[in-house]
Amino acid sequence: MTIPQRFILVDDNEADNVYHEIMIRRAGFTGDVLVFEGGADALAFLHDDPLHLPTCLFLDINMPLMDGFEFAQRATPLLSDKPTVVVMMLTSSDAAHDRERASEIPLIQGFVTKPLTVERVREMLETG
Repeated sequence: MTIPQRFILVDDNEADNVYHEIMIRRAGFTGDVLVFEGGADALAFLHDDPLHLPTCLFLDINMPLMDGFEFAQRATPLLSDKPTVVVMMLTSSDAAHDRERASEIPLIQGFVTKPLTVERVREMLETG
C-alpha cells in the first residue's frame, strides 16, 4: 500500500467521523481528511476527483440508502485501476460473515474494527 496523503471517511455516524479524524490527526497526519456521511456523496466526489493523491478510504458497512458493500461495488469501476487508492472497511461489525463478504470484493483491501486507533493510523503512515 502507498503511504496515504489523504484520508476519506465514509460513515453516516457524525460522532465516529469526528473521533476518527481526531485519531488520524493525533497520528501526525497533516493532509486532507474528507468526510462523507453517505455513499452517494462520496461516489459523486470520486467521479469528479482525478484520484492522483495516494488515498485511504475508510468505509462503514451499515449506512442507510447505500451500505458499504454497495458503495464498494459501485466504486469498483472508478477505483479498480487506481493503485494509489486503498479502500478499507472501518466498521463496528466484527461478524465473520461481514469479514468474508468484504474479502470477496477485490476493491476492499482491509477490514478494521472501530474505533480506529492512533497506532493503526501511524502504521499506515509509516509503512503504507
